Formats: sequence, structure tokens, C-alpha cells
Amino acid sequence: MTFDAAMNRYDSIPYRRCGRSGLLLPRISLGLWNNFGDDRDLSVQRDIVLRAFDLGVTHIDLANNYGPPPGSAERNFGKILTSDLHPYRDELIISSKAGFDMWEGPYGEWGSRKYLLASLDQSLSRMGLDYVDIFYSHRFDPDTPLEETMGALAHAIHSGKALYVGISNYDEQQTRRAYDILKDMGVTLLIHQPRYNLFDRRPEDGLFDALVELGVGGIVYSPLAQGLATDRYLNGIPADSRVRTAHWIEEERINDEYLEHARALNDIAIERGQTLAQMALTWTMRHPGVTSALIGASSVAQLEDSLKAAHAEPLTDDELAAIEPHAIHQLVGPWS
Repeated sequence: MTFDAAMNRYDSIPYRRCGRSGLLLPRISLGLWNNFGDDRDLSVQRDIVLRAFDLGVTHIDLANNYGPPPGSAERNFGKILTSDLHPYRDELIISSKAGFDMWEGPYGEWGSRKYLLASLDQSLSRMGLDYVDIFYSHRFDPDTPLEETMGALAHAIHSGKALYVGISNYDEQQTRRAYDILKDMGVTLLIHQPRYNLFDRRPEDGLFDALVELGVGGIVYSPLAQGLATDRYLNGIPADSRVRTAHWIEEERINDEYLEHARALNDIAIERGQTLAQMALTWTMRHPGVTSALIGASSVAQLEDSLKAAHAEPLTDDELAAIEPHAIHQLVGPWS
């Protein structure tokens, strides 16, 4: 069946300028980190992606290693792009990244020119694209000169394989250095993608201020703390939850202290007419350094529920004050 995008899609979500660039991003974007590998039904993936586009979500975020297995999320998205979204390619902002472990041997991770540019070519091939809109260095490499890593990003732009470049998981000082190096190369650092949520507030310690100062956009991942900033665990641990099925959330994080604060946050959300997940997104997007928040989705219903946060009233000063005692950095343990 031919996909015809909703005519009113651009009335469905607000957009914000990315730093001081000419690029606008939806306030909430769709990330394919989870739920888009070969372990999930492709038809469900298609339904989620197409519904997101119908609701004005123009930005789809990927990375080389998203799956499982690594690479499968890009390959599956490429199938959806070919079958349904190809006519709308110029209305999409598609990003990919390289930095984490992708293939065997010394050239399959980190930040060398060899790895980044080889990975970009592989990502383009998997998705059936000539270029990505944004290409990221996925993490800072302490053993590779930053000039080499940023030089690879600049080459991606100069070769026409990326329109913009970004960095992810860099701290404030690393970000400032990356910005300066790229500037000397005649390239603008468009965007930074840090982790940020109610229980991981590291970007507030200088990074967000630096982004605003430098005119760099910010798009935050894990705004729902991988489900911990939702009502998912308030009454026990579901069998199909990430605590049960994924390796990066330990059951020990769902302890009495966490539940006390999560339930208090849930009460605040209910009082303002939101779910905890929606309020967590509203809270995340309150910061001027945040252009967009990246959400995942395992169903169309979950997607639609999360996107309601883009239209919510801003949190009042009293609500922010009520949230603050419960938005505790590292409440659920340190993030890697």
C-alpha cells in the first residue's frame, strides 16, 4: 500500500532552531536505538516511523551499531525509506554516528579517521543514501588526536556525505575544543547529543551553558532514563521491561529510594494532567540548551503518548520547585 503523508503534518508539532544554524528540528525526535533491530517485527517498526512522520517528526536518529545485531536498525530503516519515505527524503533529517564498537579489529571503534569514514560509507550503504543530514562522532576518543577525529567529520561534509556534523557524549571542555578545531577547518559544529534526564543531570554542569554560548544545538538522549522516568516500574517489574530483557539496567536500581522519588514525581505529573513520561519530557525540554529530545518507541500508542509532551504547558516555578527534590542525579546509579 502506498504511503501518503498526512497533509497537516507540519501543524502537529512545534519546531526549534538548532543553535544558530538555519536548521529547525522538531521538539521531540525519534531515535532508533532500541526496538528497530532484527529482533522486532519490521511491520511494527514501519508503523512507528510512518506515524511519527505523519505527526511532524522529521528527525530520525540512528547510529552504526544500533540493532541488534549492530547495523540492523540502519538496514531496517533503509527498507522503510525505500518503500515509503523515499518521496519525502528532502523533508527528513537523518543522522548516524560512529564511535562505539562496530566490527572486529583495531579499526572498528573509537575516533580514528579510518574508522569514522569507513563507518559512514557502511551506514550510507545500509540505508541506501547518498548522504546523511547529520554525522556524529559518537564518543570522545582519549587516544586519538581530536584534530584527527574532527578532521574526519570535516571530510564528511566536504565530500558531500554529510550536510552537518555533531558530537555525542563529549564533556564541556572536549566540546569547546571540538568546536574550535572544526571552526579552524571552516566547519560549524551543529549539535551535541548528551544523555540528560531527571536522574542524569551532568549536562547542567557547564555543558548546556557552553552550547548556548557557542550557538550549538542540543538533542538529548534517554530523556526517560530508559523507562525509569516513567510509571513503568511503580508497581513492580514487568516481564517485558528493559530491566528483564536488556543488559544495561540492573534490577537493583528499582529500589525503595528510587520508588519513593518516582512515585512523588508521578503524583506531580498527575496533578498537572500528564503521565510521568510526559512530564519528564517537558522537564527535559525546559532547558534553553535543549533543541530536541530523542524518544524511542515500541508501539504507535507509546509514540503518540510521548509526543503529547511537545504541546504541554511549560512547568511553572512552583512545579519545578516541587520536582527538584526528586530529580536526583545518579538516583538510579551512575551511567556509563
